[in-house]
Amino acid sequence: MPLHPETFEYLKPTENQMHDMLHAREAASAYAAVLHQLMPEGPDKTYVMRKLREIGMWVNVAITRDADGSPRA
Repeated sequence: MPLHPETFEYLKPTENQMHDMLHAREAASAYAAVLHQLMPEGPDKTYVMRKLREIGMWVNVAITRDADGSPRA
């Protein structure tokens, strides 16, 4: 299935989506704080924290777009 033409375009979030994104960032930040306390320093911790950051970015995409990349109203 080809990607939607708007997949790589900037999509300004709606007010509701911005609220959802803020809530998701707050949850990810709280989770990151717990993980930071539980894990010893080292490459595994670095990997986990980077993946959590990546997940946070993908959550924003998922909130604003449908699976095919089209804008979600």
